[in-house]
Amino acid sequence: MTKTNGILKRLRAAGSAANVAGMARYGIRPAKAYGVSTPTIRAIAKELGRDTELASAMWSTNVLEARMLATMIADPLQIPEEEVERWVREFDCWSVCDSACIGLLWKTPFAWRKVREWSRRKPEYERRAAFALLAGLAVHDKEATDRRFRAALRLIWKAAGDDRNFVKKAVNWALRQIGKRNPELREAAIEIAESLVATESRPARWIGRDALRELRRKTVP
Repeated sequence: MTKTNGILKRLRAAGSAANVAGMARYGIRPAKAYGVSTPTIRAIAKELGRDTELASAMWSTNVLEARMLATMIADPLQIPEEEVERWVREFDCWSVCDSACIGLLWKTPFAWRKVREWSRRKPEYERRAAFALLAGLAVHDKEATDRRFRAALRLIWKAAGDDRNFVKKAVNWALRQIGKRNPELREAAIEIAESLVATESRPARWIGRDALRELRRKTVP
């Protein structure tokens, strides 16, 4: 039995049909899933440690939990950009997309470039990845300048008219996270949100209103 097959066997044994049904209620409907809890996947990841080659093999199984595991064990400084592009093209649910962006991809040396590139993509999860990644950078990248985030607000403006559920929610998420970095970016994010509310685009208005509810009451450092 290969290492990959052994891990799949562990994941399958830890899953449940009830969990798969519960995931579907939250819009998580991948091609294949076992219904394993996130803490269980994290425990296996901790045991395995960083292993980018194994992460690639786990990704290729097409199993949701194996792909979640892959995002946890890949080394962000070693994973090839081509491999990341393969993953992004194969995203088939928001949970794996977000796990990759928040847990792994923001740490890669090409993260900011991918935000720009993916924001121009047409497929729903590829475009979502741009803004999930931007949200992750807003939370975790303490070295990024305000200027960089102000430029990213223009990407939010351009994508705000996309009415696909998983895109507009990620755009909203990124806008709110940028606004929570500091008082100056909060004002900039509020300005963008107010301008979105004033447009004729239904998804843009929703993004703006939802962001304003949080940003107008949120105290930032």
